[in-house]
Amino acid sequence: MTEGGMAESIRLDRWLHHARLFRTRTLAADAVGQGGIRLNGNPCSKPAQIVRPGDVVTVSAHGRVRALRVLMLGERRGPSSEAVGLYEEVGA
Repeated sequence: MTEGGMAESIRLDRWLHHARLFRTRTLAADAVGQGGIRLNGNPCSKPAQIVRPGDVVTVSAHGRVRALRVLMLGERRGPSSEAVGLYEEVGA
């Protein structure tokens, strides 16, 4: 934790859920386990993989592939307007 109490890292499955890329954390964890997610270009198989701001998460889901740079971690699964502030599209 930083001085302000904000975490400096988060589990990959939690971040995917907070960013509203998957409806539930379980679906996010399943996608990671099935190999549909890369972190900084490396395949991930563990939902507990640590994500930090600046990391690039590549998500293959819902019929498309998206490369997303993590800007913020998020504390909860908020509305879509809040979730889009957690990442930026890379190479779009």
